[in-house]
Amino acid sequence: MKNIVKASGMTVLVAALIGCGSTGQRAAENNGSHPQTAASPQQAASESSALSRTMQDASLPTPIPSRTDDMYFQNYGANPFVSAAEDRLSTFAADVDTGSYTVMRRYIHEGTLPPPDAVRVEEFINYFPVAYPAPTDRTFSIVTDGGPSPFHPGHQLVRIGIKGKEIASDDRKPARLVFVIDVSGSMARENRLELVKKSLNVLVDQLQPDDTVGIVVYGSNGRVVLPPTSAKQRPAILSAIAELKPEGSTNAEEGLLLGYELASRSFERGAINRVILCSDGVANVGVTGAEGILRSIEDFSRKEIYLSTFGFGMGNYNDVLMEQLADKGEGNYAYIDSFSEAKRVFTEALTGKLQTIARDVKIQVEFDPAKVDSYRLLGYENRDVRDEDFRNDKTDAGEVGAGHTVTALYEIKPKKAADTTPLGTVRIRHHDVATNRVEETSQPVQVQTTLSPELKFLASVAEFAEILRESPWSERSSLHDVLELAKANASGEEQREFVRLVENSLALRKH
Repeated sequence: MKNIVKASGMTVLVAALIGCGSTGQRAAENNGSHPQTAASPQQAASESSALSRTMQDASLPTPIPSRTDDMYFQNYGANPFVSAAEDRLSTFAADVDTGSYTVMRRYIHEGTLPPPDAVRVEEFINYFPVAYPAPTDRTFSIVTDGGPSPFHPGHQLVRIGIKGKEIASDDRKPARLVFVIDVSGSMARENRLELVKKSLNVLVDQLQPDDTVGIVVYGSNGRVVLPPTSAKQRPAILSAIAELKPEGSTNAEEGLLLGYELASRSFERGAINRVILCSDGVANVGVTGAEGILRSIEDFSRKEIYLSTFGFGMGNYNDVLMEQLADKGEGNYAYIDSFSEAKRVFTEALTGKLQTIARDVKIQVEFDPAKVDSYRLLGYENRDVRDEDFRNDKTDAGEVGAGHTVTALYEIKPKKAADTTPLGTVRIRHHDVATNRVEETSQPVQVQTTLSPELKFLASVAEFAEILRESPWSERSSLHDVLELAKANASGEEQREFVRLVENSLALRKH
């Protein structure tokens, strides 16, 4: 999607720690090969030194003060309507992050609406997993459906849904995990560190005997508090977590450096090798420019050491850094606003979803200009991929874990209002981790005469996000319309909680 629209009234809250760019290019991976054994101490030391030098070379951008204290968000604009006759292809990277939704929920629970720049539509939609059928003989299944838009008369809403193959928790690969935990003074606020500790206890409870855990902490300095330890020694792991206390300033550079060094030393080919960062995203000691950090994380991800980030705290939280670190680290980003959310996220994390099944997952929809006048992708602005790079297998894209679902919604202006014949074709291209081969799957884009209740609910979620981020395409919609549709189609506690959030948003707008 090109020529992204900047909605009026939006303020760009530039991150203090990061320069966000377009999707980067992967370097050649030596014909797809990866290291076969764990990195030696000498190799790890060399990589550590290189990472440190790269970080020291990073520029230090001057932060622009945010209108929300020290909360940092990035304005990615809003996708425009695109003429199918001029550009029939829409290409983007898969995204399984959910952080934007829970950041919004935290704002509303605290009695205020989130700033527009905090809202990423795709993360609202993908917070609600959908029971798409699991594939039986391939990596992904594809679902397409749609019908008349409930918010924009004369338009159609089209859903593209994919689901990754499922892997039972007993069948997943052994995990080699390194927790990198922010224990700086800012983590004492709102009991952030205590919530981190409770969250990690949930994750440890999911471990299997052949898993290992190492722990790195950083305040003014980074240090290893637990070398890689077998999950059989669960009391020792829990004890190390329990003893963590807030201390000093925030040297995120050194913490991540040590975390990757530890992960390199414990690397096992064929295992889940992952660094898990728990932080509020604030850094004020060491090198705080993030471009070097991002480049180096991308280097480690090529060596199959991935990064997942979990955010905590409000008031001085850097959403941009946490989201982009996970993006470059080929992992997922979630924001933990409560212990119930921690249980939701970390219980899922080791029931297969921590195991990556596909890298560089790209989705391309080709619309038929004879049937589609114009189209607009809802969200995914910072996941845009050039159309010509869909089959460029060196192009970085999204990663998907076992059992994960990804949903994308399009608003379509059809040539014929009642046309239910296929509107085009959706293709998914990815690097399959199990076979080490690139695969591509396609399916027609089908619509119906009515929307399913499930899709109507997701439509209400997407429109809620559009209104909150002040999208120019939501000017004729209202929170009352969103509430009515959500109430009529919500099922399950998570969806009913969304209804309450919309009700609270209406109350906040009246003050």
